[in-house]
Amino acid sequence: MEKSSGQALNPQIIKPKKQLGQHWLKQKSVLNKIIYAADLKKDDLVIEIGPGLGILTKELAKKAGRVISIEKDLALIPILKNNLQGLKNIEIISGDALRIDFGNFENYKIVANLPYYAATAIIRKLLESKIKPKLMVLMLQKEVAQRICAKPPKMSLLGISVQLYAEVKIIDYVSKNAFWPKPIVDSAVIKLEIKNSKLKIDKDLFFKIIKAGFSQPRKQLLNNLSNGLDLPKEEIKNWLEDNGINPSKRGQDLDLKDWLNLARKFPGP
Repeated sequence: MEKSSGQALNPQIIKPKKQLGQHWLKQKSVLNKIIYAADLKKDDLVIEIGPGLGILTKELAKKAGRVISIEKDLALIPILKNNLQGLKNIEIISGDALRIDFGNFENYKIVANLPYYAATAIIRKLLESKIKPKLMVLMLQKEVAQRICAKPPKMSLLGISVQLYAEVKIIDYVSKNAFWPKPIVDSAVIKLEIKNSKLKIDKDLFFKIIKAGFSQPRKQLLNNLSNGLDLPKEEIKNWLEDNGINPSKRGQDLDLKDWLNLARKFPGP
């Protein structure tokens, strides 16, 4: 086990809140991988969600021009300010990331060790923001990271939803032993590079189709799409075959391109 990166993790002074999913990273090697993946420049604005004790924040401040850290736990703010004193390029905001309007920021990167319970909701908010980050490097629960980065034949609804907006990849897996207090699951660092191209599809229709396709993962697309979209099986069969998709396939067998083609050539009104 590597030594802590320098912050005092004293359980008598700091009591992590289980309801906020507080598990603080303590291994320097993992911090280095996160910083390297973020490819930080001196003119970068980095927004960190859930800085905790500021261990990652301090490393971000060394590489980026400006760091804005959003912390929900009011009790951590004075500790965070104390740990980061002397660093002039850090701004600490007290607030909930799910209530922050990220459309107020421009040309920014997100680097964060996200709380497990809110990770997917935060990612969705960022990807649907009026002004999206240009890049995100996130620490997530291992299983969630794998679902986001999945490929056929293990594609997931979450994977399709995120990959619509970003190129994704897993940077590294992180043992539960790298955190204090130790969570019950391992984690992973993932990188999301936001796509700049405009989506030439009806997004509401796209999500309606993929939700129907994954509604019962063990069932074939023919049945799921017919039931979920309220269309005759024969019509669904022809639609799938016209797009080069076997109707007996399952949602997990299709990639993003397949789903985009289905949305563009939807047979309904």
